Amino acid sequence: MSSGLTGSLLEHRRKHASVDIGDNASQTEHLMGRSSFSLDNDVPHSKEEEDRAVGFMELPDQDRRNFLLLVLLYFLQGIPMGLAAGSVPFLLKSHLSYGQIGVYSLASYPYSLKLLWSPIVDAVWSTRLGRRKSWILPIQTLSGFGMLFMGARAEQMMIDAGAGGDSAVWTFTWWWFGLVFMCATQDIAVDGWALTLLSPSNLSYASTAQTVGLTAGQFLSHTVFLALNSKHFANKWFRSQPLDVGLLTLGAYLTFWGWMYLAVTFGLAVLKKEEKTKDRDSIMDVYKVMGGIMKLKNIQSIIIVHLIAKIGFQANDAVTNLKLLDKGFTQEDLALTVLIDFPFEISLGYYAGKWSEQYTPMRLWSWAFVGRLFAAVFAHLVVAAFPKDGYGTGTLLIVIVEHIFSTFMSTVMFVSVSAFHAKIADPVIGGTYMTLLATVSNLGGTFPRYFVLKFVDAFTSATCTPPSIPPKDLKGDLMVEVPATSREMATTL
Repeated sequence: MSSGLTGSLLEHRRKHASVDIGDNASQTEHLMGRSSFSLDNDVPHSKEEEDRAVGFMELPDQDRRNFLLLVLLYFLQGIPMGLAAGSVPFLLKSHLSYGQIGVYSLASYPYSLKLLWSPIVDAVWSTRLGRRKSWILPIQTLSGFGMLFMGARAEQMMIDAGAGGDSAVWTFTWWWFGLVFMCATQDIAVDGWALTLLSPSNLSYASTAQTVGLTAGQFLSHTVFLALNSKHFANKWFRSQPLDVGLLTLGAYLTFWGWMYLAVTFGLAVLKKEEKTKDRDSIMDVYKVMGGIMKLKNIQSIIIVHLIAKIGFQANDAVTNLKLLDKGFTQEDLALTVLIDFPFEISLGYYAGKWSEQYTPMRLWSWAFVGRLFAAVFAHLVVAAFPKDGYGTGTLLIVIVEHIFSTFMSTVMFVSVSAFHAKIADPVIGGTYMTLLATVSNLGGTFPRYFVLKFVDAFTSATCTPPSIPPKDLKGDLMVEVPATSREMATTL
């Protein structure tokens, strides 16, 4: 067998004898003597050059179009997620305690548990619609109708949650849980589609599309919406006569995006064709593959890291802004802070994707992890040192710098780990592979939040100190003590 292998190698060398010509002059003469030799042809590219990351405008036309499609789909996911995880907790703050807001935070759990049903999304689809559109089209339709339904009842549901006790809080939470569940299911399908929509050499742009799309959607639903929803922001910047309502209500916002969801879904169904695939595994096969993935030593190490890595800055992520509001930081200044932060977050998301090609993604993640811990300490110092008797421009600038620093590190961590996931995922079970890795990453940032808010509620002693000078927009007399009738009612109850 050894002699046969040696013979085949010798035969291979005879077939490519031109590389064995002695000196450079002989090689040059041999090459130029070929009938196919020409100086008019472009220099061929090596495989390494073809696989090297390129800028967006240098991408093939198809990759550019598919990249923009991914940005749009991720943007739509960011709309309800920005509301559920960002704006609604702020709106609930005037109705609920920290502990009850902690109960509401459970509405975000489907995004961290989507691994449980991701094999179904990977294994079940219609050959007529396509593997990913079979899920994206109906899920976006349900999400659109869900937002239309909630848009007609949103304000009253928040009032009922505050007045109805824990049972009403759980009812309100379940509605948002359902909406987040649909977003999580759509995310499974879009993550899997991204692995086949983009060329293998440009897969790092999948994490960039996810970052840009989700960030833009969450920014619109968090920062822009909170600013337009704030009566103080509207009265300060847009009105000559103050009113008691903002420019935009939660119900109107949900209704608008419900219709936009339906419009985009219709356009996607008509205009975008998905490549047909015959690869089909049973649901149990995909679950078995997922189990096999989780048995890999390296995957187990990644899971452990993801589950514990974000504990160190959960208090910063969940409580810092709420505590600043407690200490007198106005909602319109908070909206301004995040508004200033947004261009940095978008641009850094793009460059973080490119940095993931220049450096190994996990090395970049490690650098950002250390930076994010420093950002959490910085945020704690800002809250502790926040002045009690009002604040000026200097304090506002410090809060803005703290927010940009924290968001910068968070964005780099997210993009780098998403790029790492895309590089190691198997496209055959792309949705499940990506979802497995993303799920443990999300879960590491979700499960501590409930306990953090519960502890904050337990260790917080709330007091109300009336101002010495009545505010200009105060209607009626300033009350500095509980009326006798209220005390009598409390005693009776």
